[in-house]
Amino acid sequence: MSNSNAGGMSWLPGTECMARFDFRGATADDLSFRKGEVITIIKATKDPNWYKAKNERGMEGMIPANYVRKREGVKLQTMPWFHGKITREQAEDLLRPREDGLFLVRESTNYPGDYTLCVSYQGKIEHYRVIYQKNKLTIDSEEYFENPTKLVEHYQAKADGLCVRLIKALPKKGGQLNLSVDSEAFIQSGWAINKRDIIIGGCIGAGNFGDVLEGTYQGKKVAIKQVKDNSTAAQAFLAEASVMTTLKHPNLVQLLGVVLGNPLYIVLEFMSKGNLVDYLRSRGRNVITPRHLLKFASDVCNGMAYLEEQKFVHRDLAARNILVSEQDVAKVSDFGLSQEATLNQEGGKFPIKWTSPEALRKKVGVSCWRNQNACQNFAQILVEM
Repeated sequence: MSNSNAGGMSWLPGTECMARFDFRGATADDLSFRKGEVITIIKATKDPNWYKAKNERGMEGMIPANYVRKREGVKLQTMPWFHGKITREQAEDLLRPREDGLFLVRESTNYPGDYTLCVSYQGKIEHYRVIYQKNKLTIDSEEYFENPTKLVEHYQAKADGLCVRLIKALPKKGGQLNLSVDSEAFIQSGWAINKRDIIIGGCIGAGNFGDVLEGTYQGKKVAIKQVKDNSTAAQAFLAEASVMTTLKHPNLVQLLGVVLGNPLYIVLEFMSKGNLVDYLRSRGRNVITPRHLLKFASDVCNGMAYLEEQKFVHRDLAARNILVSEQDVAKVSDFGLSQEATLNQEGGKFPIKWTSPEALRKKVGVSCWRNQNACQNFAQILVEM
């Protein structure tokens, strides 16, 4: 086994790691763990191969560095050439002048979930169906790609059966900034979970991408988001999960990992009391006092302040997206609309009801305006309930 911390870099206290193998401690000072457990570094030791760490149950001890891998945020890639749901005719109108190698990618109108690569060549437009097979993308059933970005990069390097090499991308003007994710990045970053390690139960709700299921992981109850079986939904699903890999706070619903395959699953901490809208309405003012409301508002503001520090904009803060734990802790969830504050969101998807007038007028997402305004709107909801 190679040392996962090779290279002399020390892991700082608070670093999260995922166990790569089972480890049974040889002494009382060691911390035993199972493959897939999340371990948090407490401090380094004189031996660079060993760290003091703790598990999620608060137990502490020594661990070998080569049995765990550091968890890192999964990176997103931009797709400026992706034009979303446009027709064949619209694509042909956009691809002008008819330069050889001018291209764009759109969602397939005839085959939902697939993509279409549209390429200009010798005054005509060729349309290539990009098929979603085996949880990957392909044009010819010979070359397979993890995401649209890798597919485009491949055909930019060589034609490889296309009418011409992809030379010039046609960006979507004034449109939503589209993103893609490499599913393999979840493995490399320590966020992949083996499906054998989760037990899937019944449906407890519905989300943007599909059903939300109850389940068990590492002996504890979890919530599991199941993606709808198509490529465009899978990319949106992974984009949400990639955002969550970079965020950790007591007032944000925490990602535990992603099960890759078909279908895809996001494994999340279980929030037993459901969303805040149903929680408040099912109990009434005799049970929920102003003190409770103030606590919930404080929890939400703490979570949003953390997002502000991380330069993320939630963009859909509403009581339906606040979940309540067994201990009555309110946590922000549903990061499907979250983006980095520096990204241009002009013309993108906005929840109008929750977005401030200043943010709607601005072309660049300024997180303090959006997050602060969202908190003000949310506080008003609590006051009115």
